[in-house]
Amino acid sequence: MKYCFFIVTMLCVTGVFGQAKSFKISGALITETDKMALEAATIYLERVKDSALVTYTISDRHGRFSLEGKTSDKHLNLYISYVGYQTHYQSIHLDQNLINLDTINLKADLNALEEIFIKVNPPVVIKKDTLKFNASSFKTKKDANVEDLLKQLPGVEVNEEGEITINGKAVDNILVNGKPFFSNDPTITTRHLNKDIIDNIQITDTKTKAEAFAGDEGAKEKKTVNLVIKEENNNGTFGQIAAGTGTNKRYEFAGMLNRFDNDQRISMLAGGNNINSPGFSFGGGRTSGQGIVVSQNYGVNYVDKLRKKSDLSANYFFSNSRSENENTTERAYILSDSRYTTSSSTKSYNEGANHTIGLGFNIKIDSTLLININPSFNASKNNAETSGNNKSRDSENTLTNQSSSSSFSETTNRNFNNRLDITKRFGKKGAYLKFNILNKYETAETDTYLNSETAIFGDNPETIDRKQFTNGDRKTKGLYTSASFRWPLKANTLFLDFKFNYRNDTQENINSTYAFDADTQDFTLFDTDLSTDFEYITQRSTPALRLTYKKEKWSVSSEAGYVFRTLQSTDFLRPDLSLTRDFETVELRSSFQYQFNPKSYIYASYGLNNTPPQLSQLQPFQDVSDPINTVTGNPNLKPTNTHSFYLGHNTFHFQKRSGFYSHIYANLSNNQVVTKTTIDENLVRNTSYANVNGGYRLSAGGGYNKTIKIDSLKTFKYNIGLSTSLNRSVNFNNEVQYTSNNTALNPHVGITFVWDAIMMIVPNYRLSFNKTTFDLDDFEDQEFINHAVGMQITTFIPKKFEWRHDISFNYNPNVAEGFQKSAWFWNTTLSYAMFKDQSSLNLKIYDLLNQNTNARRIATQNYIQDSQSLVLKQYFMLSFSWKFNNF
Repeated sequence: MKYCFFIVTMLCVTGVFGQAKSFKISGALITETDKMALEAATIYLERVKDSALVTYTISDRHGRFSLEGKTSDKHLNLYISYVGYQTHYQSIHLDQNLINLDTINLKADLNALEEIFIKVNPPVVIKKDTLKFNASSFKTKKDANVEDLLKQLPGVEVNEEGEITINGKAVDNILVNGKPFFSNDPTITTRHLNKDIIDNIQITDTKTKAEAFAGDEGAKEKKTVNLVIKEENNNGTFGQIAAGTGTNKRYEFAGMLNRFDNDQRISMLAGGNNINSPGFSFGGGRTSGQGIVVSQNYGVNYVDKLRKKSDLSANYFFSNSRSENENTTERAYILSDSRYTTSSSTKSYNEGANHTIGLGFNIKIDSTLLININPSFNASKNNAETSGNNKSRDSENTLTNQSSSSSFSETTNRNFNNRLDITKRFGKKGAYLKFNILNKYETAETDTYLNSETAIFGDNPETIDRKQFTNGDRKTKGLYTSASFRWPLKANTLFLDFKFNYRNDTQENINSTYAFDADTQDFTLFDTDLSTDFEYITQRSTPALRLTYKKEKWSVSSEAGYVFRTLQSTDFLRPDLSLTRDFETVELRSSFQYQFNPKSYIYASYGLNNTPPQLSQLQPFQDVSDPINTVTGNPNLKPTNTHSFYLGHNTFHFQKRSGFYSHIYANLSNNQVVTKTTIDENLVRNTSYANVNGGYRLSAGGGYNKTIKIDSLKTFKYNIGLSTSLNRSVNFNNEVQYTSNNTALNPHVGITFVWDAIMMIVPNYRLSFNKTTFDLDDFEDQEFINHAVGMQITTFIPKKFEWRHDISFNYNPNVAEGFQKSAWFWNTTLSYAMFKDQSSLNLKIYDLLNQNTNARRIATQNYIQDSQSLVLKQYFMLSFSWKFNNF
């Protein structure tokens, strides 16, 4: 049935390409007064009858432009928009395929009142480092949300988890009218704000408020999306409620209420389900993964302008969840002269509640002084029950050891963080002083009851039984400060920064373990071997100098710092194991950026970083908490020095609606810290740590995306990409040092076809290839491959109906016997719009083919592992949702 449906759909797609007439309109733009070419002007065509966008482009550095497309209309309206100049308009008669408009003179906008005669909103505006899209210029389905709108923007991709990339760059921040909206979860904003209330979408490089205020460059590898609300929608109430019930006692409910009053915003949300959607959703959340999760979420967001130059943002979230899981794992360990296998099965049940409060104060004292204060508080309580067993067999399949255990733990966490940023600008040449301080305080109290039995066979058999109670108490304090003073050696061009960073982390970690006393029938026998009482102190001071040179199209910077670091571990139970280590080293940073034009740039960077060993790796304490794996630190470890190189290129061609991005990354490490494990004849492990040289990682990737406007109703969009990596690792295997080379190759392709008000088809394919070779003759090379195919099909006919299919197929031919190698996964939802499209009735079938599985294989330098967990099974659900607004 699904194949017939797919064939019919593709026939519909191929039958629509020849119904419109092609055209190409070209010309050039200059200023009327000085005859200078205008780069990055927006040129676009609209239909006469409904002002629908047909196509658009951006002028190049010579002012030239070319508009290409297809339409069945005989006349179109042409608009040309450029900041600071009057909008140009003329009617275009499509009496021929090629139309040359020659040179067009744009008049300077000396009187803003002249805009009354031509009131237009161009689809795209490029202004310095900001790219702005007019929301109304991009067609979406009726009652679409912000995520649906983002998917229509050129160069923007949104995956199933709601993660957004713009021409290969990840979006890490989403704002509403320049201010945060709830938490860092972007789907709360993108999936629950209606597209119709959005005026425009602004895309910039991610910057902190202090960086933006000081005029610093942002993170080129991250993007921020700012949603600007229409002026008429900034005063009113809107929201949505939804609820559903299904077979196997499945349910979900969710609701959001928003009150916008210009600068003041109040939003509330509530939701809950038992279908593995731990975040807040209206039925569109993730429902895969391991185990069965029951969750509830409640939250409040408040944003307001306290005074003319100050604003406040506040969040409160409460969540609780219960999860259960069953996991089966088979792991094959690779030794230098043999192999052995372990098989394990575990059952777990977790229950927890979490409270989070976050505040943000932005106080602009005057045009030169900004203060940002961001305190946050979190409190949580979690209970966990776990039981399981583990068996190890040698290469002859002889049982060498086995263990079983059950535990119950209760943990209470509390933490407080506060960040203060002060930014002061001096004069008009780019001088500033930035100061920030972050302090944190965290406590964790844990009570754990454990029953375990471990049997070691062989020539000297041994049985280790434990019935114990552990009281854990951890306190963490941190203080981080930094100061930076920028002195312009040449006004707004050449800068020298004087920087200083200081960091102090202190952790007190006490685990008091008591064995069960049969005489008192209580846990009263203190076990020194299984108890710890540590204090860890890490101090780091780094003075640094940074030189920056900035021009209109390019910039370069270099920074050198000298690190003074002290690591101190105090063992109050074993004072002779206390240690103090001092490290000094140089750290370097360099970056280069060149902007070819508003549509294309390259970025390069180099860094020399120094990472000390963890204190748990340094201290000579012997951890015997796992009877078959004893871990001992190495106080002679050295810090790891890492050289990293990055080169990236990013471009988007608005005339051709195509984008390309690529990057190359290299990482070379000296004195890398690795585990060093020896295994005896009973497969009991003793683990320590050692430094090795020669490890590196090389990776490269790129992607190409293109949007083809077939006509005013149909759009075809595709993206292809490839990522590859080579990872060389140096490790130990039973005292034998060896080298492994891992090669990974991951090509992918995705297509989106949209026929407005009719259908949308989104197929995709991803291949994962992984190969590992070893320099030991006894090690067999490993090779794995995985195929993942997906298809989304959505139809919008007949009117008021929406039928969506999410189909995926995963094939993993290398998993071990007993694990499912392949599976089809098919979800389908049929929706019917009611009450003037403000409500919908939805029927959802999860896992239509009843084949859901999460069998998977992973490989490391030392083992190959196959695992499979409890997953959510097939259910049917009927739900109702209602959207409302009062603008």
